Amino acid sequence: MTVPFKIDLSGKVAVVTGGAGVLGSYFCRALAECGAKVAIVNRSLEKGEKLSAEIAAAGGTAMAFSADVLKVDSVKAARDKIHEAFGTVDILINGAGGNHPKGSTSEEYFNRSLLGNTEGKTTFFDMDPEGVGYVFDLNFLGTLIPSQIFALDMVGKTDATIVNISSMAAYSPMTKVPAYAGAKAAISNFTYWLAVHLSKEGIRVNALAPGFFLTEQNRTLLTNEDGSLTPRSEKILNHTPMERFGEPQELVGTLLWLVSKEASGFVTGVVVPVDGGFQAYSGV
Repeated sequence: MTVPFKIDLSGKVAVVTGGAGVLGSYFCRALAECGAKVAIVNRSLEKGEKLSAEIAAAGGTAMAFSADVLKVDSVKAARDKIHEAFGTVDILINGAGGNHPKGSTSEEYFNRSLLGNTEGKTTFFDMDPEGVGYVFDLNFLGTLIPSQIFALDMVGKTDATIVNISSMAAYSPMTKVPAYAGAKAAISNFTYWLAVHLSKEGIRVNALAPGFFLTEQNRTLLTNEDGSLTPRSEKILNHTPMERFGEPQELVGTLLWLVSKEASGFVTGVVVPVDGGFQAYSGV
């Protein structure tokens, strides 16, 4: 890929959790193109290794590490291997996250006729607390735990930064996905809190809030088998002034701005929407 502008990350070690995902892979490629040594932290080592090989073929430096961001020992083991390979960490991108059907309802609005007749349907009253907890853990704890472990490397450095991944759902909860929306709201709040807490150490903490991007996780919700848009997609695009989904590379410029001390050295504790105007539009 070609980054929209170059920053100098030579000598920096960057960790990207969920790094082999659709959005995370763009983050990894961009950071490597700017000179960082990129640690791709992913549950699937195979996917991470494939991406690291692609980055190496393009002239960058990257290595894949397997870890479960919900398990402290797993993340610590990955950190130790990253130290051996690259040294201590300067940049952390908390890209791991997502949703789960058990944290969602099947309908946008409650329909009382579904009570007691919910085969294949999930109302608010049928949501599985364990499924909701999984979504919260994956997003919130999956950000908190890596932050605890990798931010220790940043203490005492003059140029270190953390970038979390929030969502438009944090600003205005979407129908059907209460667990995901609540978890992303927690990410935004945690970004504010951690930015203040680490400010005296000079560690900057910010977040991206992507609008709607087609990924493997949401493709079946947003497109039909023939590639046409679902009714939910039509609603999204009708509420997006730019009338389209975002392209993953359109997150890269904001990411590079946030990790560059020269560009955003006085920026901490912000959540930046990259959403085609979704947040700004009231619908009328």
